[in-house]
Amino acid sequence: MSDRIAPRLHLIDVAESRDGFALRDYLTRSALAFTSETVTPASVSVVHGVDLTHRRLPLLIIDDSVVMEDPSPAEVATQLGWVMPPRRQTYDLLIFGAGPAGLSAAVYAASEGLNVAVIERDAVGGQAGSSSLIENYLGFPDGISGAELADHARRQAVRFGAEFILMREGVDRTFRDHDVRAVLADGSRLTADAAVCATGIQWRRLGLAREEELVGAGVYYGAGTSEAPACTDQDVYVVGGANSAGQAAMNLAAYARRVTLVVRGPSLSSTMSSYLSTRVLTHPRIRVLTDTRVVELDGDTRLRQIVLDESGTRTTRDARHLFVCIGGEPNTRWAAETDVELDARGFVATGPDLTAEQRAAWPLARDPFFLETSVPGIFAAGDVRSNSIKRVASAVGEGAMAVTLVHRYLSGG
Repeated sequence: MSDRIAPRLHLIDVAESRDGFALRDYLTRSALAFTSETVTPASVSVVHGVDLTHRRLPLLIIDDSVVMEDPSPAEVATQLGWVMPPRRQTYDLLIFGAGPAGLSAAVYAASEGLNVAVIERDAVGGQAGSSSLIENYLGFPDGISGAELADHARRQAVRFGAEFILMREGVDRTFRDHDVRAVLADGSRLTADAAVCATGIQWRRLGLAREEELVGAGVYYGAGTSEAPACTDQDVYVVGGANSAGQAAMNLAAYARRVTLVVRGPSLSSTMSSYLSTRVLTHPRIRVLTDTRVVELDGDTRLRQIVLDESGTRTTRDARHLFVCIGGEPNTRWAAETDVELDARGFVATGPDLTAEQRAAWPLARDPFFLETSVPGIFAAGDVRSNSIKRVASAVGEGAMAVTLVHRYLSGG
């Protein structure tokens, strides 16, 4: 994948569209600038020089020439030239996932001469790509958005020769010593001598009735970077007490009339970085409710109300925007078809975290390396790994460390 030439993008959509949200979210996480406007097709027939008659919204106009009707993110990526077939069949290293750990592994592997491909089923950046502002990452004293940081890393990896296979999901994987095989959804078959699994985590759900139905229509996961402007002068709610929730609250407070942070625990101090909790607690437009949970969602085609349980007392609040930032579940469904062992919570077990029972089938005389799974030559890095530190910096460090261990493995160490 060559470096991107930024296209001019303009999005036309009706208000409160789930498909429009999917596009805005994808473009934002891909660090693509775009303009947008909301229309009422019944009263407006021509917008931005485009006749809306019989058109399916949302419309995405690319460079004032290409008009895409109700496209999926994958179709947009294809139109922009980002979805390409693999350049080769055999690689030294396959990296699954393009979050901070996978991106770091790609930079170090490619810069050290390995033929490496990164397979990502969604936007580059992973969960970190939805962060509105990362302020405690080394070297960025003014902070940087997750999408921007990820795009910098992707460009750096591409410069060194890494290949990105985007919007492609692996449908079958075989992990054996010096024999990594992957079959992608488009039928491509790839082989390699080693692999780094950096598939990260997905946002944990609240587990409430109608939740999935309302995703993108009032219920959102993460910092809400793409949706913040739509919250202007409104009351919005954020669920969570850790850094991702604090970042979301601060970002939304720049637009909303009031942001209510709903925290299940008794305080922020144990789960949120000190610098961030201080800002949240002193912000004039942010209110923090502790010992509180969201227990019901209500609305028609979109979210209209939520029910809060505040220490046993239930109250109904009008709410059109609810942002959920309550941690994540590991993306490890792929492991079921392999011999890679998981811990009790579903994260990938590596090195010293492998139990005696899991080590019993280890085929080599040496012990597994620190980031090596129960299968020789298969490494895990970042949030998907058991007992990892859920921070961008630690994920980046693990990605780099994984490549060092890959070299040791490939050299027969």
